[in-house]
Amino acid sequence: MNKKSEYAVMFVIGAVCYGLIEIAWRGRTHWTMLLTGGLCLLLLHRCNERHADLDLWSRCGLGCLTITAVEFSVGWLFNVRLHMMIWDYSDKFLNLAGQVCLEYTAYWYLLSVPAMALSSGVLRMRDNTKKKAEMRV
Repeated sequence: MNKKSEYAVMFVIGAVCYGLIEIAWRGRTHWTMLLTGGLCLLLLHRCNERHADLDLWSRCGLGCLTITAVEFSVGWLFNVRLHMMIWDYSDKFLNLAGQVCLEYTAYWYLLSVPAMALSSGVLRMRDNTKKKAEMRV
């Protein structure tokens, strides 16, 4: 699998999983959350790829900060600028402009664990495929 295909697969898995998690958690989702989920998993995958030297918990820390930053950016664009009001965390403890909050950042940390495991599996598969191709030459 080439990198473009790999990244496309990660984006689609992220979009579908994020949407399903939202439906299970809130009972609904929004198309912007599918894009957000796809972007988040793709960025987590890149983080996992680039920072393989870090332990899992450090990579999950980077992951939760990445997801929180993406959520804030998407929230700022769609909720604040475009007034779509997809979500509002104003009533949550330690929220930032109602777009992100400490509670969900902690959830993103936990969600980063299976995301990093998925990413590591995809990276191992890619490395094995590359090794097999090199052995054939």
